[in-house]
Amino acid sequence: MSIDAKQVKELRQRTGSGMMDCKKALQETDGDIEKAIKVLREKGLSAAAKRTGRSVSEGSIFSYVHPGAQIAVMVELNCETDFVARTEDFQNLGKDIAMHVAATSPLALRREDVDPELIEKEREILRNQALKSGKPENVVEKIIEGKTEKFYHEVCLLEQAFVKNDKETIGDLVKNMIGKLGENMQIKRFVRFEVGGE
Repeated sequence: MSIDAKQVKELRQRTGSGMMDCKKALQETDGDIEKAIKVLREKGLSAAAKRTGRSVSEGSIFSYVHPGAQIAVMVELNCETDFVARTEDFQNLGKDIAMHVAATSPLALRREDVDPELIEKEREILRNQALKSGKPENVVEKIIEGKTEKFYHEVCLLEQAFVKNDKETIGDLVKNMIGKLGENMQIKRFVRFEVGGE
């Protein structure tokens, strides 16, 4: 099947992938744009997985002040080279993450960073709720596990659904950009200030 330039252009605009990659993906999927997006995404994620061990010593610090100046955020986003740090895609990613942190107020970057005492308290509350509702002990443990997972998704930045597109997490957003720009990237740290907060 012949792929026309219009299809390639549309796929490039939607994914940010290279022209030849878009053409190959369209040929592979008989011109189906949605399937081609999936193919490109899978290739990008597998390429991203190979890059995650590489050192990230460059990057930028991004800030976001919410209108009304009641909430402010700073995020450090690292990459491998200064060249990538200056790209528009990298800059936009940093700004999106900072805006997301302002909107969702995550407690930690990843689940390993969440205070174990907080998790224990949360599990205890969930256990008491489940037992009071008359659930049998074997079901209670499953409920606790499921709700603990949900809690991690709500409070860990990398696991939160992105506020601009709830179909992907912040972790997915970073992985997709790794696949697109060809460099390892990491959110190093973030801080969120709110007037009247602690």
